[in-house]
Amino acid sequence: MVVILKENPNEKQLENLKNWLTSLGLEIHISNGAHQTILGLVGDTSVVDIDLIKALDIVEEVKRIQEPFKNANRKFHPQDTVIEVGGVKLGGGNFQFIAGPCSVETEEQICYVAQAVKEAGAGILRGGAFKPRTSPYSFQGLGADGIRLLLEAKEKTGLPIITEIMDLGQLKYFDDVDIIQVGARNMQNFELLKELGHLRKPVLIKRGMSATLQELLMSAEYVMAGGNDQVILCERGIRTFETYTRNTLDLSAVPVLKSMSHLPVVIDPSHATGKSTLVRSMALAAAAAGADGLMIEVHNDPQHAWCDGPQSITPEAFAALVKDVKSILPFCRYSYE
Repeated sequence: MVVILKENPNEKQLENLKNWLTSLGLEIHISNGAHQTILGLVGDTSVVDIDLIKALDIVEEVKRIQEPFKNANRKFHPQDTVIEVGGVKLGGGNFQFIAGPCSVETEEQICYVAQAVKEAGAGILRGGAFKPRTSPYSFQGLGADGIRLLLEAKEKTGLPIITEIMDLGQLKYFDDVDIIQVGARNMQNFELLKELGHLRKPVLIKRGMSATLQELLMSAEYVMAGGNDQVILCERGIRTFETYTRNTLDLSAVPVLKSMSHLPVVIDPSHATGKSTLVRSMALAAAAAGADGLMIEVHNDPQHAWCDGPQSITPEAFAALVKDVKSILPFCRYSYE
């Protein structure tokens, strides 16, 4: 349920209303807009007398939210959420490029790529340390050493870093990681999501290979229900009957998610297509659809990459992609409020 207040509500009346709602066992989330304040109520709202609230002088309107995701709901929070990390903003009109190799291989490799993507325009460095792989014989990542190398690259370039966590036992290595990524396979690892809800750092959640958009938002809800409202949604392609591409990139997810939720939406065209030749066109399409950012796999030597070389682009190709995307961004601003 949301309670929409009139402009400049009486402070004493507002305080009395909040105290009464709290006494009913409800949790209140306050969203302050430019001209409107919204109280989002979480809990058993069946105990609330809507007519009684509507009759208050300070109340403009009361709405029940039917969707099971409350905190992530745009009705709950009409303004776009802006994620800020290391001086970099994402969402609310702030477009960001997240770039780097699929997996961290060596200090030389990650530092070189980090510097290259920064010079090209990336605001956040990505790199896998713990790698979920379909085959147990594939490279599984450097683990804690990979995070150490990412932090070295961060120190040299100033770029905030994002890397994937696979289970709760790895959380001790993520103290200095700026954004924690939850991969597609862990999208519904609810114990992990609940634990990440206790943190005060951004969490990027990738859509599961067969997950609906509502299921993705419910995963975000798990994190937000714990008190962490710094969540980023990522569309990385879903599994369909098509086999030419690695996955099928669902670009319609961008406007749909942004109409349903206030959270930033990022597109990963690298994992979605699995082909480096398709990354630029899908990146442009994602920007045109209104995405808040792109996650691009960049490797200095894709042919010899230890992981996902075929979908990685070179630093030079990334620089060209950034230039192309930036050229269309002024025409890709949409309002979902």
